Amino acid sequence: MDLGTYGNPTPAEKKIDSYYDVPEGVDIRGRYDEEFAKILTKDALKFVADLQREFRNHIKYALECRREAKRRYDEGAVPGFDPATRHIREHEWVCAPVPPAVADRKVEITGPVDRKMIINALNSGAKAFMADFEDALSPSWENLMRGQVNLRDAVAGTISFHDKVRNRVYKLNDQTAKLFVRVRGWHLPEAHILIDGEPATGCLVDFGLYFYHNHSTFRRTQGAGFGPFFYLPKMEHSREAKIWNSVFEKAENVAGIERGSIRATVLIETLPAVFQMDEILYELKDHSAGLNCGRWDYIFSYVKTFRAHPDRLLPDRVQVGMTQHFMKSYSDLLIRTCHRRGVHAMGGMAAQIPIKDDPVANEAALELVRKDKLREVKAGHDGSWAAHPGLVPACMEVFDNNIGNAPNQIKTAKREDAANITEQDLLQIPIGGRSMEGLRLNTRVGIQYMAAWLSGTGSVPLYNLMEDAATAEISRVQNWQWLKYGAELNGDGVGVKVSKELFGRVVEEEMGRIEKEVGTERFNKGMYMEACKIFTRQCTSPTLDDFLTLEAYNYIVEHHPSESSKL
Repeated sequence: MDLGTYGNPTPAEKKIDSYYDVPEGVDIRGRYDEEFAKILTKDALKFVADLQREFRNHIKYALECRREAKRRYDEGAVPGFDPATRHIREHEWVCAPVPPAVADRKVEITGPVDRKMIINALNSGAKAFMADFEDALSPSWENLMRGQVNLRDAVAGTISFHDKVRNRVYKLNDQTAKLFVRVRGWHLPEAHILIDGEPATGCLVDFGLYFYHNHSTFRRTQGAGFGPFFYLPKMEHSREAKIWNSVFEKAENVAGIERGSIRATVLIETLPAVFQMDEILYELKDHSAGLNCGRWDYIFSYVKTFRAHPDRLLPDRVQVGMTQHFMKSYSDLLIRTCHRRGVHAMGGMAAQIPIKDDPVANEAALELVRKDKLREVKAGHDGSWAAHPGLVPACMEVFDNNIGNAPNQIKTAKREDAANITEQDLLQIPIGGRSMEGLRLNTRVGIQYMAAWLSGTGSVPLYNLMEDAATAEISRVQNWQWLKYGAELNGDGVGVKVSKELFGRVVEEEMGRIEKEVGTERFNKGMYMEACKIFTRQCTSPTLDDFLTLEAYNYIVEHHPSESSKL
């Protein structure tokens, strides 16, 4: 039987459903759609399948190495610089020169691959837009495939969106941001596409489909001969960067384009990766577009790495900012490493969103953004992230005022003082108190984010901040850590220890508050009860799950046709 079909449909069934034309060994279980079929062509799927077959064993080995490292940390070890790669850290070498098209990245806006979001982000005045298949997207079949359609249209310059509610048509301006695409992490499967009977690797699907359809147009219209440009998340070791480098080389060979055309910025958002920054850049030398401080995931990773270390309990998440010694050290070392190797050192996210009905509160929020961006540019960062178009002018003003007409600070902010940063600096325990309000906020944010994610939305405005999977993960692992070790909540004078009983009461009360805030009708129609069950189970689990979204993913996988309808 042809793996692209599930049997012989009757004429009536043909009207309802059709099937993708797939190469041998590929089985698509996602819903058929004529637009999706233009993305999921036989040749594009063969390209993805070839990537999967060539690199799947390397990926499995890399993930097993992650598990082995985790076992060592659970037994009391801590991450550190690898003596075996000291020569890479100490020798002088540089990455390939920065492509002229993306020399200036002072402000990058980020967001999911939603059609209206893509247009608004590209029109926002930011220098670059990171279109996200990862933490800002709920990876349903519809979201992923619609996102590929949207990006194809964006690269072609034909994308438009008719907002029927406002009766407004959105189109691209003449000048737009340069497009970067963030793919999923190595750990996430794509359960709607099977290759040789196994779920495809999510990031290879994201990368493969986008690259296959867009590399030629992108290089001609946006990249000035370079591109496409990517962001790579969640890496823990340079061996993972080496796999990506090989993927890029294979893609360039297949496409017949010059080696080094593809460029990728790596997010340093896991604690083990901060000790591997030189090595990661070295592996991606011809394909590197620098490193980025993924600070929310970095905090999440700190807790996850030290899950078996009761002496490393974090304070309330709102207190774990960039002025904490371990966070400042991470940022400073990233800048020094990138500039020494001739590439961009990108700063973190401004997650605030405009507060439309309160000008005083809005100005206070903008002032926080300006202060944070001023810290970044003075430290030596070449650019930074914003979560909302309304923040772009404020962020841009700070960078322009401090960098001037120069596109970046790669050659001027060497940060040689950061050469003395030690393992102890990068591992220092953050200071601050733990409070009942911190426990409540974690719970409220975590449940609401998970409810939105299960409903198909991966980027959610909550309490004047844009929350994505990274901030939900901090909420989850912090609750888990406090519960596991009976942390005392002393930050607001309560002085109680976190227990399952206390947490159960907090969950019940916060669910009541959520219902009051969103309204009973929306609460009952939403996925709040399911989200509560998942979030609560993960917070109270004896062992910490690696990722909140791995369990939750099973709730959004939809196979078509259903098993019962197959002949």
